[in-house]
Amino acid sequence: MPTNQSEPYKIQAWSLVNRKYLGKGVRIKRFRRPQRSQIRNRVLLAVLMSRDIKLSKFAEELSVSSRSVSAWVYESRIPSRTNMEKACRYLGYPQHVLFNEALLRQSPILCQPAPSRYMKRSKVYPRRSDILTGLCMVHDLSVTDAGYWIGVHPGTFRKWLHNSQLPSPSLQEKAEAFFRIPRAILFADCVPKGSNN
Repeated sequence: MPTNQSEPYKIQAWSLVNRKYLGKGVRIKRFRRPQRSQIRNRVLLAVLMSRDIKLSKFAEELSVSSRSVSAWVYESRIPSRTNMEKACRYLGYPQHVLFNEALLRQSPILCQPAPSRYMKRSKVYPRRSDILTGLCMVHDLSVTDAGYWIGVHPGTFRKWLHNSQLPSPSLQEKAEAFFRIPRAILFADCVPKGSNN
């Protein structure tokens, strides 16, 4: 019976081909990299990424489905009161920070002037601003570029990230305009405990 292939491959030949091209392993990213327009709850995703909590792990901790958590992040769904309370308690933020309905409705896209790349540091900072750090991760912004685009020295921006230093109102306004997130949410980690701002 004639075959269409002039030189039929044997199983051993295929295994050599597979070992050469496919045997190096596949690197699975910890977080999927969606289009920026697909991220609806940037604050929630920023906190999760900053703390290196996968969506599936977060869902497991709250006893909800991974699909539900994905809908909160990528489809701007608001969880039930019970699940919202569990999420806020687990992450340590109030409801108006993690699930701000006005911000979820707008879901503005960040307008960065040029491509940038976030470089994760190995050092762990005890008073790190998870929201600001996570937003740099979500948008893949280097700290240096973000500082320049906001209009502050990169060292000053690093202090906001790593020391949770609350900037002056004028600098808060610049950061708010750049990230398109209200300053009360953007600097929630920097606000002293017991303050209503």
